[in-house]
Amino acid sequence: MNPSFSSLIIASGLLAAGQAMAGDLMHWQNNSLTYLYGQDFKIDPPIQQTLTFEHASGWNVGDLFFFVDGIKYNGEASNGAGDGHTFYGELSPRLSLGKLSGSPLAFGPVKDVLLAMTYEFGEDDVESYLIGPAIDLALPGFDYFQLNTYLRSTDGKRDGEGVWQITPVWSYTIAAGKSDIVIDGFMDWVVDNDDSYHANLHFNPQIKYDLGKALNWGEKQLYVGIEYDYWKDKYGIDNDSFLGDVILEGTDQNTASLLVKVHF
Repeated sequence: MNPSFSSLIIASGLLAAGQAMAGDLMHWQNNSLTYLYGQDFKIDPPIQQTLTFEHASGWNVGDLFFFVDGIKYNGEASNGAGDGHTFYGELSPRLSLGKLSGSPLAFGPVKDVLLAMTYEFGEDDVESYLIGPAIDLALPGFDYFQLNTYLRSTDGKRDGEGVWQITPVWSYTIAAGKSDIVIDGFMDWVVDNDDSYHANLHFNPQIKYDLGKALNWGEKQLYVGIEYDYWKDKYGIDNDSFLGDVILEGTDQNTASLLVKVHF
């Protein structure tokens, strides 16, 4: 078993153990496994298969989102570290100021005001720490809409002074015959530069058909669809800079992956 997939399994087990001890602190939770197959990725090998574990939960002090990707490069391909596989994950707790104060902080379209944090981790020098204010919005038609802003600090070889990032997260459901189509995802927009990390935009929605509902297996359990991935100046690497072999194809990624997702 390669390290990326063993890391995914270990993380899943630790999270499940934590949930068992949560008791009344946790109000709701949702877990899922997603398989993705895609081509035309940039910087890394172009053909990739990914297995993703995701956890989302609501707590009496806020909410939590966690995911870890185990990524396998097809054939003999390897990344810059010489590996045929890798892993990446994010741990994103948010503290609700309304819940902590005991008084709802709702006004106009704003449902709540929060303090958002994210820890990014993975192979090589991808470790980053993010913190900043967030709001939850009640927008017509949306299942949910978050707007998170962060001061982003990158650790490791690309250590920088910190840059600002804006991250909306959303979900929108459309009725489709006997079932539904769900369009959800996020956008990470790093709005400024430091010496080692260039401004970049990562737009990553999923378009999914509720196959479980269509087959009368149960709704919101089994989805099929695609994940679209547009990343301008991927990894904060300026597409217009001299990047050795990378410059031959650039660092702007525009691709899509086939998707199967199971919730439990």
